[in-house]
Amino acid sequence: MKKRKFSMQTTPDMFLNRELSWLRFNSRVLNQCTKSMPLLERLKFIAIYCTNLDEFYMIRVAGLKQLFSAGVNTSSSDEMTPLEQLKAIRKYLHEEKELLEEYFKEITQELEKENLFIKQYDHLDENLKQKCDEYFFSNIFPVIVPIAVDATHPFPHLNNLSFSLAVKICDKSHPELIKFGMVRISRVLPRFYEVVSNIYVPIESIVHQHIEEIFPGYKLLASAAFRVTRNADMVIEEEEADDFMMILEQGLKLRRKGAFVRLQIQKDADEQIVEFLSTHMKIFHKDVYEYSTLLNLPRIWQIVGNKTFTHLLSPLYTPKTLPPFDENLSIFNAIDKEDILIIQPYESFDPVYKFIKEASQDPEVISIRMTLYRVEKNSNIVQALIDAASEGKQVTVMVELKARFDEENNLHWAKALENAGAHVIYGIRGFKVHAKVSQVIRKQGEKLKFYIHLSTGNYNASSAKLYTDMSYFTNKAEIAQDVTSFFHILSGFNKNRRLKTLSMSPNQIKEKILEMIRIETAKGGEGVIIAKMNSLVDSHIIKALYEASLQGVQIDLIVRGICCLKPNQEYSKNIRVRSIIGKYLEHARIFYFKHSEPNYFISSADWMPRNLERRLELMTPIFDERNKAKLAEFLRLQLSDNTLAYELQNDGEYIKVEQNDKIIDSQQTLEDYVNKIYQTLKKDTDQAKATQLASKLFKEN
Repeated sequence: MKKRKFSMQTTPDMFLNRELSWLRFNSRVLNQCTKSMPLLERLKFIAIYCTNLDEFYMIRVAGLKQLFSAGVNTSSSDEMTPLEQLKAIRKYLHEEKELLEEYFKEITQELEKENLFIKQYDHLDENLKQKCDEYFFSNIFPVIVPIAVDATHPFPHLNNLSFSLAVKICDKSHPELIKFGMVRISRVLPRFYEVVSNIYVPIESIVHQHIEEIFPGYKLLASAAFRVTRNADMVIEEEEADDFMMILEQGLKLRRKGAFVRLQIQKDADEQIVEFLSTHMKIFHKDVYEYSTLLNLPRIWQIVGNKTFTHLLSPLYTPKTLPPFDENLSIFNAIDKEDILIIQPYESFDPVYKFIKEASQDPEVISIRMTLYRVEKNSNIVQALIDAASEGKQVTVMVELKARFDEENNLHWAKALENAGAHVIYGIRGFKVHAKVSQVIRKQGEKLKFYIHLSTGNYNASSAKLYTDMSYFTNKAEIAQDVTSFFHILSGFNKNRRLKTLSMSPNQIKEKILEMIRIETAKGGEGVIIAKMNSLVDSHIIKALYEASLQGVQIDLIVRGICCLKPNQEYSKNIRVRSIIGKYLEHARIFYFKHSEPNYFISSADWMPRNLERRLELMTPIFDERNKAKLAEFLRLQLSDNTLAYELQNDGEYIKVEQNDKIIDSQQTLEDYVNKIYQTLKKDTDQAKATQLASKLFKEN
């Protein structure tokens, strides 16, 4: 890629650290626990926070440890060394651990007032203890793994994120003979035993009670629940860590892969047990986290899912299908009339499924092409593709096997598609295919008609209810030509092909963004940039935004997670950065450049080096005025949000946006407005009126 030269000189202190920025994002997730929302919703955010932290440690911290071991001194634009970053991360997380414990204790105490309990075995009455004992012998004992560790029994391999109970025991006949071992708690077991509908007993407290039956002839002296995090081979090579791997692969030797990188253990554990684990795992003492709460909190979803306590959750929102889509109208007829942009999860994912389903059944359809990145286990879309291939249609599917944590599921579907006769592409060497695109080709007479779907999110009906994404349907000839070229690139040898209307990374998106920033920079005070994304890391784009700000361009950035740009400095005084954290994961990428033509874009790509230089991504221009207006109103609403929004400060911290007389929750507003349109549609038989109302989405807010 041809690099732009910037006249502006930057220094490391003009960038925020990537890792610390991510930690602050996760802190905003944890902060949801303090909000006045239903108790089980607050518990959900505990689970999400802990899951996020698991991934951060086994990917980012593991990568930093490898960089430090390899002697690399700089790995980011702010030029913090790996060791400096590791120290800062550990300090941050040890302090935040106390907040997590406080929030969890507060929530569980409030749940007790609602007659929902988490109780240790010792705190149960005799009747419930007996039920736990029966459950132990029938369900737990057969699947747990007792492990002795001594001269003849080496320390075992513990899987990443495995949960166990370490034990200190002595021979009943010779009490002076002290031994150490563990009981590995299988993942097939639930996190809790639901002894009655409102009481949950942690599995480890039941196991603790029966240690002497697990190790006959030995007396229990002490036990401690613990959980390990590893640098797993397959994970460290995946998306969040590929910038680390780029550095490491350039002649640097990796230390032993799969090393332990974190130990979580219950607080006040027996000192000899802690020493036993630390000695064998060789974990740095600052990577040992002692918790006064339960461990393995990502599995707290088991309690959240209790059907008896749904009143402690937020009311369920059902996504709606709005005009111009209609149950009785062919999806292709709708697209023939106009380009259609839908906003998930407020608008239903059903039209996306219907697009593929109808194509699989339509005798005029001769070809379906599609990229699959993350697909749910029981995917109706993939089943429709299998049906289409079985019927003899040409089906080409790019299944990205390197989609982190979805490798096994994607491989399953890839094999099923191949067995049905589909042509399956398993990725491109050296690149991850992250673009979300499908193409349907219909033969009408002697002519071929092309229908395209492009999205910021995955073809996954489950995540489509939780992630905010943009979904775009079109039959524009120029876009169809580019999508055809894109699939030819995936299936053939097309090393340097460029698209004409769409932009594709690794060669075009960054180049296009920098050019559009330059155009706004030239307009000075008349320039306007609004960009929504998940993460902003790319240093060239950040420097270009600084240049634009210095020339007076007004820049609003809506960045959910990592942001390395430092606002509120002399060189960034015209840049505002906000993050929106709510019940839905903000996942859409939308870009507005006032003086470009067209000036609205949606994309699968964040402004990060991995997306712009090491992946196949697509950026889609939006041409028609109605859909541009819809994007404009969506962005305006998010920039007006004073309930879910945080604003980034120049020290990297975030503060809540202040509320005024008019309280605006962008996610709730969208739910309410889409519901209003849907109710109007149901009551009013005048389809044109409902369609007109839908076309004015958000205008009244």
